[in-house]
Amino acid sequence: MNLVERAKSIVIAPKEEWPKISGETETPQTLYLGYIVILAAIAPLATLLRTMGAGISIAIATYVISLLVTFLLALIVDVLAPSFGGEKNFIQSLKLTAYAYTAAWLAGIFQLIPVLGGVIGLVAAVYAWYTFYLGVPVMKKVPQEKAIGYTIVVVICGILLGVVLAGILVPMLGGGGMMGMNGVGLFH
Repeated sequence: MNLVERAKSIVIAPKEEWPKISGETETPQTLYLGYIVILAAIAPLATLLRTMGAGISIAIATYVISLLVTFLLALIVDVLAPSFGGEKNFIQSLKLTAYAYTAAWLAGIFQLIPVLGGVIGLVAAVYAWYTFYLGVPVMKKVPQEKAIGYTIVVVICGILLGVVLAGILVPMLGGGGMMGMNGVGLFH
């Protein structure tokens, strides 16, 4: 998988990209090392640049949260799938979760622009949820009529998971608050 081509395709033409992704053989390691670790680093690096290094604890916290939320949400996606008529398959759940986050991760570069970056991050998060919704029938075999309900439940779980992890990790890493956390981990 070419990271740039995949990111471009999943953002521009997600409906066409999901069937390709579905047939690919991946492992959690290849997904993390070849895609997740790289894209999840965009917003934390932008935060570091914007704060000239002063926001290192927030950058670290947002990065760790993003990596953890991706994995934990994939577990939730997998556990919930049968409740919505879908199939349990952790690799498909991780691919669905990771690739759906692409727009939000890419929008992390806009953390360089304080207020506008947050707005763009929110818009990208909503688009990421839409991308997830498009991937649900393909990746998890959830019937189309149940895909919206499944997506809504997963989005709520993702937001709650991000809030809980932020509440735990930010104080541990010495972060002074939730500033800079928008769009990273919380809105996935």
